[in-house]
Amino acid sequence: MLSEIDSFISYLQEVKGSSQNTVVSYRRDLVQMAAFLEAQGIFAPAKVTKTSLNSYILYLEKQGKATTTISRVLASIKSFFQYELNEGQIRRDPAVLLKTPKIEKKPPVILTVDEVNRLLSQPTDDSPKEIRDRAMLELLYATGIRVSELIGLKQTDVNIPVGFITCHDSNRERMIPFGKTAREALVQYLEHARDLLLKGKASELLFTNCNGESMSRQGFWKIVKHYGERAGIDSDITPHSLRHSFAAHLIGGGADIQAVQTMLGHADMATTQMYVSYAQKEPIRRVYAGAHPRK
Repeated sequence: MLSEIDSFISYLQEVKGSSQNTVVSYRRDLVQMAAFLEAQGIFAPAKVTKTSLNSYILYLEKQGKATTTISRVLASIKSFFQYELNEGQIRRDPAVLLKTPKIEKKPPVILTVDEVNRLLSQPTDDSPKEIRDRAMLELLYATGIRVSELIGLKQTDVNIPVGFITCHDSNRERMIPFGKTAREALVQYLEHARDLLLKGKASELLFTNCNGESMSRQGFWKIVKHYGERAGIDSDITPHSLRHSFAAHLIGGGADIQAVQTMLGHADMATTQMYVSYAQKEPIRRVYAGAHPRK
């Protein structure tokens, strides 16, 4: 089944223009599915049935996989078998009637302006690592980009004199401005830290890890956690929390929602709309915090 999966992955890359994250995720999900099915004696997509796929989903549930993970796996499986059907490799789609589990949507973790300020003020020393961390955190909050976009930025994607970065999302590009504080943090990083972190290596990437190599999402997640704890922030913050906070604070400050949608790279306005309710609640929170005797 691996050859069919490879053909599907090539289709995603060459025809659909899917992002690298999507390609890696789909391949991982499908290879794991194939391993399970082959252990059951099923080696070809044409032999796969709805029952065998349901058995795999049940297996994932017994393994304690999160609903969000199972939902993503199902999306990978459905896309693969739809591709196989379109290519004439199978006569029927065994995944077409599979039901996606209902995901409980948790409200996004949005930090207050004070919490963001405390978080961003944590990298204080002049070590190359903390200079880099300060620049990364400042740029993330200044632009609201995804962590995958942040760690994938190249030096050529950043225009410091003008104050813009360029993000490449599949076949689209979007330009996002950043302000004076992020610019100063970037200049300090480029002048005093980047070369020391590279240790003589060459790299197109703007940010690298302490070995001069590409940084992982998990690596940056640990950085955010570390400084969140140092700042005494109780919320379960992640890099995405700064993206949420960027959007909510902009809208709360009167920014045009369509401009925020463009900066975030949201295809659907409804996704950006969720930040409006937060912005509307904030004035009430401030009144309450200023007047309640047990604030």
